[in-house]
Formats: sequence, C-alpha cells, structure tokens
Amino acid sequence: MLKQALALSAAALFASTIQAADTGLVQVAPPKADARPAAPFSKSIMVDDTLYVSGHIAADPATGQAPTNVDTEAHQVLDDVKHTVEQAGLSMDDLVSVTVYCTDLQLYDKFNAIYRGYFHGQFPTRAFIGINKLLRGAHFEVSGIAVKPLGARKL
Repeated sequence: MLKQALALSAAALFASTIQAADTGLVQVAPPKADARPAAPFSKSIMVDDTLYVSGHIAADPATGQAPTNVDTEAHQVLDDVKHTVEQAGLSMDDLVSVTVYCTDLQLYDKFNAIYRGYFHGQFPTRAFIGINKLLRGAHFEVSGIAVKPLGARKL
C-alpha cells in the first residue's frame, strides 16, 4: 500500500513538473508525500524569474498559535519568509515588494527595527497595513514578491 502511494505521488510530481515546464509555472517546495494536508494554497510559486510568496504568519507547531512575545513573532515570521525565498534559490535582497498586515499599528517601529536586519541592500517597496484580526492570534502576516537578479542594476 505504501509503495503504491509513493508511486502515485512520484507520478503526480512528475506530471506537475511537466505541466510547469509547459506553462512557465513552478511550485517551490512541493509538500512531502507523508505531510499533513496543508491549507489550500502554496507557500510560494515561481513564474519565470519571479517568486510570489504567500502570506506567512508565525505559529508554534505545538499549539498552532502565534508566539506571545511580539519580537519573537516578528523574527519568526521573517525567518519563515526568508526560508521560503531561499528554497527558491533567492535571498531576502531579491524581494522587490513586501506587504505586512498588522493588528496593532503601534508595533510599526518595533517591527521595523527587526525588519531592517533581514536586508543588506536596498529595501523592497512595502505596504504596512493595519487590520482588525489575523489567524491564530498573530500580530503580523508578511507576503512578498521576489525577482531573480539579472546582474548588476542601477535605478
């Protein structure tokens, strides 16, 4: 039974790779065959040289809830985004646009102090949007768009 499931998973992955080659769409980090069913979206999708990163929130795997410490939460959500971007062979400096959703706009300066440490070059464009509520009690949700560099570029 396990061999059949693995064979079907491999066939599905092969088929999706062929389809991706035809359309230019590439899903980054496909789920593992033995992973629990995920929410109905991809963490990221690569289209040609552009990576679209879904909204990430920080959540403790044991409880499913956001960390109680806001600094810890900000670091964790940015670490998760960084991991997703790096899985695609890119870096945080390849992000060209970032959107941050926040449930408390008074956390703006605190988030920025942590956010600055994740970039070494020019910062991406960014929106910081105040909202009423996020899933799992999170204070922050971060999404973005990254582009593979073509070489040295000047603005």
